[in-house]
Amino acid sequence: MSAEGADAALMAAASGRAIPALVIGGGPAGLMAAEMIGRAGYPAIIADAMPSPARKFLMAGKSGLNLTKNESAADFARAFDPGSGGEATRALLAGLTPAEIMAWAEGLGTPLFTGSTGRVFPVGMKASPLLRAWLARLGAQGATLLRRWRWTGFDGADGYRFETPAGPLTLRAETCVMALGGASWPQLGSDGQWQTEFARAGIDIAPLKPANMGLRVRWSPEMARHFGSAVKGTSIRAADQTSRGEWIISQSGIEGGGIYTIASVLRDGAPGAVDLAPDLSDAALEARFGKPRGKLSLGNWLRRVLGDPVRVALLLEWSPRPLPERPAEWARLARALPLRHDGPQPLKGAISTAGGVAWDGLSRELELRARPGCFVAGEMLDWEAPTGGYLISGCLATGRAAGLAAVQRLAAPYPATRI
Repeated sequence: MSAEGADAALMAAASGRAIPALVIGGGPAGLMAAEMIGRAGYPAIIADAMPSPARKFLMAGKSGLNLTKNESAADFARAFDPGSGGEATRALLAGLTPAEIMAWAEGLGTPLFTGSTGRVFPVGMKASPLLRAWLARLGAQGATLLRRWRWTGFDGADGYRFETPAGPLTLRAETCVMALGGASWPQLGSDGQWQTEFARAGIDIAPLKPANMGLRVRWSPEMARHFGSAVKGTSIRAADQTSRGEWIISQSGIEGGGIYTIASVLRDGAPGAVDLAPDLSDAALEARFGKPRGKLSLGNWLRRVLGDPVRVALLLEWSPRPLPERPAEWARLARALPLRHDGPQPLKGAISTAGGVAWDGLSRELELRARPGCFVAGEMLDWEAPTGGYLISGCLATGRAAGLAAVQRLAAPYPATRI
């Protein structure tokens, strides 16, 4: 990306001249919006608060970049919680299908593979090669990346204020796509401070909440020996959802994929129940508890029944008192052990964010009704999705939609239409 483009942006700021297209935020949603704008022949200016773009995207790729989920478009769409927007929003979030995302990544020279669960990864597992190729493509389209440009507020109908290395500056833009993220992992750039300026502008925001997060648990001292242990071979039920994934006991609570899958309904108040032996029939489980205890301690007897000290520890930790006496009572308890927690982990440590800009303040094209020509994409919007490729896919899909809408507005301005 050229230094000439940065100089042109500074000149535009100094002169008050409006640039055609501004993208605020250099994560997946913002970069995809910039790509759509660049494909149409408009040189996008991308302003990002950090020294380098897409830091959360790179962090997600440290353990293997899960780009999308290789499944039907219908199944893919059902994974999204559309927030305040309803089914029209769900369709928008799934507007970029897994097959299309895979083709896009492969077009950037990134070979992919699909794991046994349908999750799609780069062959090299990392995000950095894909990001480098993506930034090179954007540069070839004429895009300019302005680093350490932190958005600080609106200025009139078409102005956007920034704190920059050169001091406070205002850029005016005919169109703008804002993709500033939610409020999880603020050290990577998404700190949610945009909410204050949006509220001042009269833009409704659904309160931000942690999503795909762990749950806080006040453990008894006896659980300390199990901190860091994986819980395997269980099933967790909450509302109409079930998770069979592994999860971790930590000093502060419980976390991991098996928890994240159903974290949203637990966060919102649905009671959870753990099945400690989901692969056994009721009769087989009761028969195990029917084995004589003899002189064994309670803990040793339960380890023989369940075969796993971690599951035994959870059974003793979360069981109501007094403990059961009959085999059938033990079996019922092990089948539906109450999952006791003290609410979600803090927002800043969550994988993603729920809530955001309310959909009734947007047009079908993701344009802010309060600011014509300004579009919103990514985690700023009020939607939610589980891990497993859906989060990145949703950001790419909304970034694409907002970018295409910005192009349409540049080519032929249209009246805003409500969802």
